[in-house]
Amino acid sequence: MNEAPASALRVGQQVPDFTLPATGGQIFRLADLRGQSVVLYFYPKDSTPGCTTEAGQFRDLHGEFVANGATVWGISRDGLKSHENFKAKLGLPFELLSDAEETACQLFGVIKMKNLYGKQVRGIERSTFLIDSAGRLVREWRGVKADGHAAAVLDAVKSL
Repeated sequence: MNEAPASALRVGQQVPDFTLPATGGQIFRLADLRGQSVVLYFYPKDSTPGCTTEAGQFRDLHGEFVANGATVWGISRDGLKSHENFKAKLGLPFELLSDAEETACQLFGVIKMKNLYGKQVRGIERSTFLIDSAGRLVREWRGVKADGHAAAVLDAVKSL
């Protein structure tokens, strides 16, 4: 697990409220989810191989997340139209959040320089955050591999 950037939230801290546009014509407000666990998974880009794998595994385990009192939300910098297409293509039962202004990306410190085909590009490091029912950050995963990650997050949710 990689270290969190100095400006990022730390495990044990209260997560500040934030609002983002979501698929399904919704507005996501973290404060509205108090009383349940929240899984926020940040991914680089809709319809790419790793992101498709990760979203599909969160989809396949979604019923277990819900049964254990957790909501799941995917976040990238893609726009809502791209998100709606990605969600429909994979049959995702949860909403995707558009963070084009990088509000949540900055809050959680997930933007980093990455190598893409030999070039340095600024992008989202695949990361997931588990927030408890009181709004505290209780677990983080940074720089994760997509395959099998959703199951590891589910195990953490079950341990709350």
